Amino acid sequence: MFGNWLKTSLLMAAIVALFGAVGMLIGGGAGMVVALLLGGAVNLWAYWFSDAMVLRMYNAREVDETSAPGFYQMIQELARVAGLPMPRVFLIDEAQPNAFATGRDPEHAAVAATTGILQGLSERELRGVMAHELAHVKHRDTLISTLSATIAGAISSLAQFGLFFGGGHHGERSVPPAVALLLLIIAPIAAMLIQFAISRSREFGADRGGAELSGDPRALAAALEKIDRYAKGVPLQTAELHPETAQMMIINPLSGGGVAHLFSTHPATEERIARLLAMAG
Repeated sequence: MFGNWLKTSLLMAAIVALFGAVGMLIGGGAGMVVALLLGGAVNLWAYWFSDAMVLRMYNAREVDETSAPGFYQMIQELARVAGLPMPRVFLIDEAQPNAFATGRDPEHAAVAATTGILQGLSERELRGVMAHELAHVKHRDTLISTLSATIAGAISSLAQFGLFFGGGHHGERSVPPAVALLLLIIAPIAAMLIQFAISRSREFGADRGGAELSGDPRALAAALEKIDRYAKGVPLQTAELHPETAQMMIINPLSGGGVAHLFSTHPATEERIARLLAMAG
């Protein structure tokens, strides 16, 4: 767990350093501050309201002990073991098996699962999946992803600012338009790659946390193998229309193939399974 947090911290430091370098080169100190404020304002709004927005996007319906007693009680028990407040619980009427957690902190968390995952997994496997999602809540991964998105968005804004104005300046040194164009192309891509690396790092952490919480690494490994297999053949239309939400899911829900590892929001499922089986001894 410490190694995973260290990796995430280093990745966060890298994206901050990239932001600082691009800001000073293109916009100087003032341009860097303006872009950070704009990016921060957008992402602060997203941090407070993105959970409701995403749940509405997926037409998620809230359930309780009456409407989904078994599933609700499973979450209730896992939350108690994890020492977390009881999150809101949602179901999504989709055939693809998948699940995600959202909310700005453990006190305002929500977990959602598709009806397909309830039908396709055994009780042990489903318990492992929902433990994984509660591990995301416990680790405050939403906060980490929001911070990385804030800085990545500011980097993109700075690059566009530099191109629009033909290159910024820092003191007496001008930035040629050709350099600004190069930064417009390279800097946002670099920031995106770091974002994706942070997302992959947090998935490994949630796998470990979920396995420890459920006490059943093999069940989570089996669940990941099943979900990955089904997700490749059963589309999740909302995710296809809003691919930015893909990183929230326990398994990448998008149907596109041949994506390079660096451009993936999730680690290779085989590697995740191997790590879980190693935990199981």
